[in-house]
Amino acid sequence: MSIFGIMRTGVSGMAAQGSKLGAVSDNIANVNTVGYKRGSTEFSSLISEGNHSEYNSGGVETKTRYAISDEGLIMGSTSKTDLAIRGNGFFVVSDAGGTPYMTRAGAFVKNGSNELVNSAGFYLMGYPITNGNPTVVANSLDGLERINLANVAYEATPTSTGTLKGVLDSNTAVIPAGTLPSANVAGSTYSSKSSIVTYDNLGNKKFLDVYMAKTGTAPDAWQAVFFDQATATAGGFPYGAAGSPPLATAALAFNGTGQLTTAPATVTVAIPGGVTATIDFSQISQVATGETALELAVDGNAPSAVDKVEIADDGTVYAVFENGSRRATYKIPLATVPSVDQLTPQSGNVYSVNNLSGDVIVGFPETGSFGSIRSGALEQSNVDLATELTAMIESQRSYTANSKVFQTGSEILDVLVNLKR
Repeated sequence: MSIFGIMRTGVSGMAAQGSKLGAVSDNIANVNTVGYKRGSTEFSSLISEGNHSEYNSGGVETKTRYAISDEGLIMGSTSKTDLAIRGNGFFVVSDAGGTPYMTRAGAFVKNGSNELVNSAGFYLMGYPITNGNPTVVANSLDGLERINLANVAYEATPTSTGTLKGVLDSNTAVIPAGTLPSANVAGSTYSSKSSIVTYDNLGNKKFLDVYMAKTGTAPDAWQAVFFDQATATAGGFPYGAAGSPPLATAALAFNGTGQLTTAPATVTVAIPGGVTATIDFSQISQVATGETALELAVDGNAPSAVDKVEIADDGTVYAVFENGSRRATYKIPLATVPSVDQLTPQSGNVYSVNNLSGDVIVGFPETGSFGSIRSGALEQSNVDLATELTAMIESQRSYTANSKVFQTGSEILDVLVNLKR
């Protein structure tokens, strides 16, 4: 048995306990850090090879592990841009230089450039929604960009689609042909009238008057007529010059059970100063209601500043404008790896991929094995303070015991040196 070996073993034990205390101190310091994952120090024995006729003390080595896969408690917050992941996955973020990382720290706020940045200064990344839902790159973080709502502020969207739905009163009297709304003459009559706001290419509001008139029976027939309200004479017919054609006219036919038989059940309306909008009226039916009840909804919006941000569970980011309209702008993906606990921790509570963790896997929330995003919530750290304080006491006692081993070895060495005296 080597006296120096005894002392080196004691030093090894003190170093190991010091490493454990370091992990405990980090955990306690980050007990309130959003999305923090607890670290722990695992011990492994070191066996000294040598003369087998006597015992040769070895030592201990340490390895730090992180409980990255353990989900922390999700707590509600007052900010809609605070995000938590319920289930598997990480947010994809980038630093100022564009290097991508993964994190569960979702305390995001809008900066001066309308980008979403978390408390460590990392930018939330997403896929822009320009032509429908984006296609995710399943094995790469390429194609992502910083979520920035500045580009959609004050943009105007012209009306391009709409839906006309509801019920018509089958007992309504037939309107004479010469006074139908489509005739556009003074004294034209109708069964019902409603108005709708649409938008031109610059975002100006264009009010359209929509008339419904019954034109015949057996089978029952109706017409839907669209006029530009700005051309109305004294608030009504005629619109513009008498006999001028309306913006659009749609003929509707119903069978004996009140179901619409017209196909295709759409009409195109040229919005003044805008584009040609397609109005779907397939959801109209006819029954003996005693009144006509219709609802007309169209898309488009006037130019307006972004007032706030809303984020759905599936990761869709909506810009909510000051005028109340909403627009889907980005889709937030989630990323993971085959071995989550092997990810490399970096400063700022982010993680990077390495050989042990495996290649990155990207997908959208609520698809496959990925979890969902919860807006207005934050994932707390998975540190249990009582456990850490207990580990601190254990490590302190073990450190003291190892120091006694070193001290005893030192005293034995003193005895050996003094034998010569």
